[in-house]
Amino acid sequence: MNPPALKVLAVEDDAIARRVLVQALMRLGYDVVSATNGEDAWAKLQNEGIRLVVSDWLMPEVDGLELCRRIRSRTKQDYVYFVLLTGVDATESNQHAAADAGVDDFLTKPLKFTELWMRLRVAERILGFTKQLQQLEEMMPICSYCKKIRDDKNYWQQIEGYINERTGSEFSHSICPDCYQRVVVPELEELKKQQP
Repeated sequence: MNPPALKVLAVEDDAIARRVLVQALMRLGYDVVSATNGEDAWAKLQNEGIRLVVSDWLMPEVDGLELCRRIRSRTKQDYVYFVLLTGVDATESNQHAAADAGVDDFLTKPLKFTELWMRLRVAERILGFTKQLQQLEEMMPICSYCKKIRDDKNYWQQIEGYINERTGSEFSHSICPDCYQRVVVPELEELKKQQP
């Protein structure tokens, strides 16, 4: 059985351009929800499990950048990958404005099917990584005694190795003030007593 198709929100105020975008997304196998402008899109984002948005930049009411800003301002939500579809010149100031709003990627009009496919493949990989990270943050089975973590293959390993495998993070070790007082100081006192 195939996994359910990723839900994509297609936001475009021009009816013909919206139909072309929706058809291209459906042809690529996505579950597509469409919106006619940013306000319509924002309402649909509240009720749908959408992880990927392909949005026009220039639209009435709420434009693509404002929609992206609203999405980025949400907390405790799954990450939404945002692709900005634009006919606007890719000037340096436009690129900075889009990056500051939180846009992940760009597509230029007219829409090219191959470029759309490539951008969405990258989006799926990044969304997969964000899901793994979220799972890592939410729940890690950890031994109460030795503090090893059980991975999804039922293998127990040190927490440092577990996190390093998944994120590439390196660790250095130290002793917190509580453990210093509770463990190290008594051990030092015991060593002092044993000295002749």
